Amino acid sequence: MQNKLGPLALAFSGGLDTSYCVPKLQEVGWTVHTVFVDTGGTSAAERERIAAQAKAVGAASHHAVDAREKVFDRFVRYLIFGNVLRGEVYPLSVAAERTQQAISVIEVAKQLGAKAVAHGSTGAGNDQIRFDVALRVLAPELQVVTPIREGGVKREESLKYLQDRGLPVPERASAYSVNRGLWGTTWGGGWTHDSWQSPPSELLDPPNPSLPPRDVVIGWQKGVPVSVDGKTYSGAQLVDVLGALCEEFGVGRNVHVGETVLGIKGRVGFEAGAALTLIAAHRELEKLVQTKWQGFWKDHLARFYGDRLHEGQYFDPALRDIEALLESSQQRVTGETRLRFAPGRFQVTGTRSPASLLDRAVATYGEENLLWSGEEARGFARVQAVAPLLAARAQARAESILGQSGDK
Repeated sequence: MQNKLGPLALAFSGGLDTSYCVPKLQEVGWTVHTVFVDTGGTSAAERERIAAQAKAVGAASHHAVDAREKVFDRFVRYLIFGNVLRGEVYPLSVAAERTQQAISVIEVAKQLGAKAVAHGSTGAGNDQIRFDVALRVLAPELQVVTPIREGGVKREESLKYLQDRGLPVPERASAYSVNRGLWGTTWGGGWTHDSWQSPPSELLDPPNPSLPPRDVVIGWQKGVPVSVDGKTYSGAQLVDVLGALCEEFGVGRNVHVGETVLGIKGRVGFEAGAALTLIAAHRELEKLVQTKWQGFWKDHLARFYGDRLHEGQYFDPALRDIEALLESSQQRVTGETRLRFAPGRFQVTGTRSPASLLDRAVATYGEENLLWSGEEARGFARVQAVAPLLAARAQARAESILGQSGDK
C-alpha cells in the first residue's frame, strides 16, 4: 500500500497536528515530504528540533525554507505603511506568514513533482482558508489533503495516535498551540476559549520589573524601518532586534477578540512587541510629514487591506492597487523616531524628519502666526461657521412650524 498515491508535500511546523499528519498520510499511501517554512521567530536549535521531529515521525525527506525576508518585503512593510491593527489591537501576526508558507510549500511541491499538498489546519480556524486559497490560486493542479479537518481530529486524539505508535510527541503538545513568527507570537486553545479567563502570568507580567528605562532611536527611509540606534539592518533583522528588546521589557503582550474568516468570534493571546512599537512609531512619523487627507484615505484603504489579508485574500488584485497607493504615501516618511522602553510599556517620545510639516517659520500652535493676521483669522472662523449656522437656523424654523401645527 505504501507509495501508491505518490509524493505529497506537507506544510510542517513540528507541532502536534503536523506530526500526526505524517504517519496518518503514509498509512493511506502517500510518500510524505515535510516542508518547514521559517517565517521568523525560530532559533537554530528549534529548526534542528523540527527537522529531527519530521524524521522521527517518518518523513521521506525534510525541506527547510528561509522566508523571513520574503515575509517582510511582501507583507510586513505594507502592514507598517498602513499601520494595520485588527480591531485596533492585533498586528496580524499570523495571516501574512501563513500565506507565505503556502507559497513556499507550493514551490517545494513543484520541485518534488508532488501530486498533492497537505496542511494540518482544523475545520474551525482561519489558517485552512489561507492555505486553501493560496493553493487553489497558485497550484490548482495539486490535490489538497487535510487530515485534521477531514477527520475532525481533536488534539487529544492526535496525541493518543502518536503515543499508541511510539512516536515522539512535541513538547507541551497537550496544553495549547503556539505560533511564532516574524511579526509576533500567538497562543490559541486553553484559556483563550473563555473570554473572561485571564491570560497566564507569562503574558501579563514583565520578566524584569526593575529594568531602568531605555531610549531607542529607529531610523526610517520611505516608510521602512532601516536602523536601530544608528546601526543598519535588513527588514527581518531589524524586527528580530527590536523584538528581543521588547521581550526583555515585556512590551507588546495583549489579547484580541475578533471575527474569524468563517464568521465566528475568536480569541487569541499574542506577544508582538516589534510590530506594535514599529506601527506606533511609524504612525507618529507620518503625522509629522503627511497632510490630513493623505492619512485619512490611507487609513481607510489600509484597514480594508488588513481585513482581506486576514481572510486569506492576498491574491485579490485590489490589494495590489492598495499597495501602490501605500507605496506612494510613503515618499516623505523618512526620518527618525525615539521610543522609551520601561517594564511592560513603551512610548514614542520624539519624531524628526527633513520633510516635517511642523514649521515654526509659519506658525506656532497656540502662540503666534506669520502667514495671516488676527483679522484674517477672525474672517476665517466666521466663514467656517456658515454651514452649521445655516443648519441650526433651518432646524429652529422646522421645530417652530412643527410646534405650531401640533398646537392646532
